[in-house]
Amino acid sequence: MKIPARAQLALELIGAGFCWAVGFLLAMLLYSLVSGLICPKEAKAAEPIPAAAQQYRSVLIRAARVEAGLAAPVAVFAAQVEQESGWNPQAVSPVGARGLGQFMPLTAKDMGRTRPDLGLAAPTNPGWAIRALVAYDLAQLRRITANTPCDAWALTLMAYNGGLGWVWRDQDKAKVQGLDPGLWESVASVNAGRSLAAKRENAHYAPAILLKRQPKYLAWGPGVSCEGVAR
Repeated sequence: MKIPARAQLALELIGAGFCWAVGFLLAMLLYSLVSGLICPKEAKAAEPIPAAAQQYRSVLIRAARVEAGLAAPVAVFAAQVEQESGWNPQAVSPVGARGLGQFMPLTAKDMGRTRPDLGLAAPTNPGWAIRALVAYDLAQLRRITANTPCDAWALTLMAYNGGLGWVWRDQDKAKVQGLDPGLWESVASVNAGRSLAAKRENAHYAPAILLKRQPKYLAWGPGVSCEGVAR
């Protein structure tokens, strides 16, 4: 059967249009691939360090190295100060914690007793607060038993936030429940008796510091790696 000339022309036009569309899509895909290889997109910029932090950089680095040596995890301490006070030396919490390290009055007083070399307890004094935060963390770290440096520091930070006694109680409860007390996730998943609000805050404290805030402070000094560990 002979196809009418008009119909044949229409089919040819449709075929040509289809081939053109396919060719155009293939060309776009090829262009996208080649341009991606030649000019890869830049990685998303890291969250910037707060401007308020810069004036305390040298103070924090010096305090960290005095207390823990040249390999001190400067990035962890800096991230913790940001988490605690946002680098505001006059910060006061609803429960009365003060200064860059948000020390409660009794804790500050105890630090003044156990570490008289730091000078008179002065939570709103940036130099004292930073040095005391570092010293307090290291004191807790020495009393923590954990599987990895990441777990040890996570539990140390939880102790700073909620008290070492609660960390130990939660570790004991985790062990009773068949969980590994050396993993901070296990410890964070149980509650030995705190209020739900207090436990929730404590469980999120370490991840906020180690995973969210720490990376940007690696420009200041070493940190604690949690790579390769499910969090």
